[in-house]
Amino acid sequence: MRGPGNARSSSPALAVSWRPATWHPRLDMGRLSRPSSSSSSRSSRSSRSSSSSSRSSHRNLPHVLLFFLFVGPFTCLASYSRATELLYSLNEGLPAGVLIGSLAEDLRLVPRAAGRAEPQQEQPPERAGAQWNPPLSFSLASGGLSGQYVTLDNRSGELHTSTQEIDREALCVDEGGAAAWGSSIAISSSPSSDSCLLLLDVLVLPQEYFRFVKVKIAIRDINDNAPQFPVSQILVWVPENAPVNTRLAIEHPAVDPDIGINGVQTYRLLDYHGMFTLDVEENENGERTPYLIVMGALDREKQDEYISIIIAEDGGSPPLLGSATLTIGISDINDNCPLFVDSQINVTVYGNATVGTPIAVVQAVDRDLGTNAQITYTYSQKVPQASRDLFHLDETTGVITLFSKIGGSVLQMHKLTVLANGPGCIPAVITALVSIIKVIFRPPEIVPRYIANEIDGVVYLKELEPVNTPIAFFTIRDPEGKYKINCYLEGDGPFRLSPYKPYSNEYLLETTKPMDYELQQFYEIAVVAWNSEGFHVKRIIKVQLLDDNDNAPVFLQPLIELTIEENNAPNAFLTKLYATDADSGERGQVSYFLGPDAPSYFSLDSVTGVLTVSTQLDREEKEKYRYTVRAVDCGKPPRESVATVALTVLDKNDNSPRFINKDFSFFVPENFPGYGEIGIISVTDADAGQNGWVALSVVNQSDIFVIDTGKGMLRAKVSLDREQQSSYTLWVEAVDGGEPALSSTTKITILLLDINDNPPLVLFPQSNMSYLLVLPSTLPGSPITEVYAVDKDTGMNAVIAYSIIGRRGPRPESFRIDPKTGNITLEEALLQTDYGLHRLLVKVSDHGYPEPLHSTVMVNLFVNDTVSNESYIESLLRKEPEINIEEKEPQISIEPTHRKVESASCVPTLVALSVISLGSITLVTGMGIYICLRKGKKHHRKDDNLEVQIPLKGKIDLHMRERKPMDISNI
Repeated sequence: MRGPGNARSSSPALAVSWRPATWHPRLDMGRLSRPSSSSSSRSSRSSRSSSSSSRSSHRNLPHVLLFFLFVGPFTCLASYSRATELLYSLNEGLPAGVLIGSLAEDLRLVPRAAGRAEPQQEQPPERAGAQWNPPLSFSLASGGLSGQYVTLDNRSGELHTSTQEIDREALCVDEGGAAAWGSSIAISSSPSSDSCLLLLDVLVLPQEYFRFVKVKIAIRDINDNAPQFPVSQILVWVPENAPVNTRLAIEHPAVDPDIGINGVQTYRLLDYHGMFTLDVEENENGERTPYLIVMGALDREKQDEYISIIIAEDGGSPPLLGSATLTIGISDINDNCPLFVDSQINVTVYGNATVGTPIAVVQAVDRDLGTNAQITYTYSQKVPQASRDLFHLDETTGVITLFSKIGGSVLQMHKLTVLANGPGCIPAVITALVSIIKVIFRPPEIVPRYIANEIDGVVYLKELEPVNTPIAFFTIRDPEGKYKINCYLEGDGPFRLSPYKPYSNEYLLETTKPMDYELQQFYEIAVVAWNSEGFHVKRIIKVQLLDDNDNAPVFLQPLIELTIEENNAPNAFLTKLYATDADSGERGQVSYFLGPDAPSYFSLDSVTGVLTVSTQLDREEKEKYRYTVRAVDCGKPPRESVATVALTVLDKNDNSPRFINKDFSFFVPENFPGYGEIGIISVTDADAGQNGWVALSVVNQSDIFVIDTGKGMLRAKVSLDREQQSSYTLWVEAVDGGEPALSSTTKITILLLDINDNPPLVLFPQSNMSYLLVLPSTLPGSPITEVYAVDKDTGMNAVIAYSIIGRRGPRPESFRIDPKTGNITLEEALLQTDYGLHRLLVKVSDHGYPEPLHSTVMVNLFVNDTVSNESYIESLLRKEPEINIEEKEPQISIEPTHRKVESASCVPTLVALSVISLGSITLVTGMGIYICLRKGKKHHRKDDNLEVQIPLKGKIDLHMRERKPMDISNI
């Protein structure tokens, strides 16, 4: 096939009924082609065919004359077979100008010259139309959309691709539709169910050669489209109680416009998290759907989401990929119940407490979400109604408040059993023991008026408050109005209580020293008032220091050095960072963050400080990582400290040795000396140390070839001879030093270049003493004999030329030799003076480089009617010939040429004579028959002396080919 399209793949031929049985066409990509023989072979066949045709015509000449006399000379015109369909195939996406096929060649439109009964030599396709008279014309009867993609040469009938590129996916959208013949594009079930056809109607004109040809061009699909998901984010919900092997279909599978093996073939996940796997199911229509399969127990409370990448891969070569983000959400189920931290709390209430005062709070925890975590609080049925009426329990918050005033008859101890109820759970239980203290005397009264912030009897001070910060005023009263009251401060701490003048019974509580939360956070002091009768009362003051964010987090070490082996598991644990903060509450809560220089595939849990790497690390890609981590507290403003993480990735033997090329080819001249340098085999290993050390060895042919591991140099132990073996195929293995060791192999092809080290070998004639009888009646131009030689070399070194470099005899110049075939023919008619022995010294030379080689042979021709005395001729042959050497180099032509064989034909003469006169037909016919019979006998005698020519072809082993021997010395 010609044109750039022949680099594509070929498809089987489609047999058509109009072709002769002896021609087996091969439907190649872009056109129908049939095998062609070499020019020398065609020349030989043409010569033999012509000669045979000539003999046959002479034998059947009487029948031919009668046929032409009664039927007429115009019956020589041939009728050509009618073709109905031609099918071509080509790949989509080809550039303009690719040859699809030649209609003239594939329809076998081989013209005949007007007035001849015998077919002419077949013309090249590009000239076939021009040889008709009138010339052939090809045209598209139906163009349509198909005509936009092809161009038809009106003269040669060649179909080419046009500038508009063929896109199978755009043309053949409707996979199941079928189109009529006149339409442009169709999907047909022949030759395959997924064929996309361009349909053309072609007319062959003029009218006397009219043909109507239907052309189908099958467009073959190539892998030019990658799979693509319709959405970039795919969400799949899996309940946390899903059992192992639960299958969930992944919506939005990938689509690929290509068909067959080029369509989507498989799916995979980039990260299976050790919990999932993928399966692919194919339905009756061939559509593949990915299914997510649960492989482990799920727990939403541990991890509520998994993120991976789903990859779709088609079956092309190389395969194309498409991807989307797959988020696997774990849905919550009610698998946790409410729990109390404590089983019992103790509460004290004074008898004079006001209604609505909160006395206790019960709080349970449920780890579920949403409605699964809703908790309601209720009293147990064991709680007496009196207690229920005195203390109110809020169902939602769990706050217990004083509901009514405490009377004198109220019990002093109440046991309140509270239940925490969750959906579908057994209630959690907590007991609140409430003790009521009755007030039965009237002690002095202490009335506080707080300056500092006070909530529920607790005074809150900032640790950085200055000295002498006022806390509260206290007014001391005697309800009886008859006692003297004294007041003082009880307890330890940087506080003092002093009278506030000029007012009486007024006291000021203030600080005396700076306070540090990190040293002590809580103080409990008492303001004590007592009268002269011994009645006293205490007012407990609780002072809670409020922490200021005056301390930054501190790492245990500023440089954190870590190591990890490469190819680690996803989310591999590296270390747990720990930083301390002397502050309290949220100011002392430390959160951990990666620095801006940290790669994205490192993860740091902000709460626990666990440092992980989410992907596999490859030492060959990067060996050392150095980035910062931050510890930040929750103060306002926040404080932070920085540490440096230095991570070293340790090497594993995870890389096989890799050859620089997929395979190696070396061209070496034959007779290459032993242990010469053929070529270097380059190989690398990305691993380090011993894992990266590579040893090379020859797997096969080790008795002939050896490889130097240090340099990778390939050498041959012995000298190589192309005539013994023209090429070698080696397999070289590279093995690294890892444990276990990894290896790879590569293919090495060694092609031996031919050197002209073999002269031509003359096979015929077999010796210089053989001879051939030549009859004096031999016509000029007739073949006499041949010189046949072979050369063990190849290429130009095996191209042989024949020449006569010496002659001896009466008139030896009467014979000439064909420089290409070695055929010796008679140039001039033999005379009476030419009788005798003619000796021709033939030089057989190759076309080798740098210097051609040659051999010589003596060709002996004895011109006579018979051989009457063989001993005489043999005595002449034993004499040393006196031959003048002609120093004329033979003209070597690489391209074979056709040999013209002149054949005498009587048909035109007979046709002309038949129309002159009816009365002279008998005389002319008799003379013609006599002349032709005489020539037929001569041709029979001449053919008996001819030997079948064997064309020289580079691909034929002349030593193995059968050849009929001809001993010309025993004629």
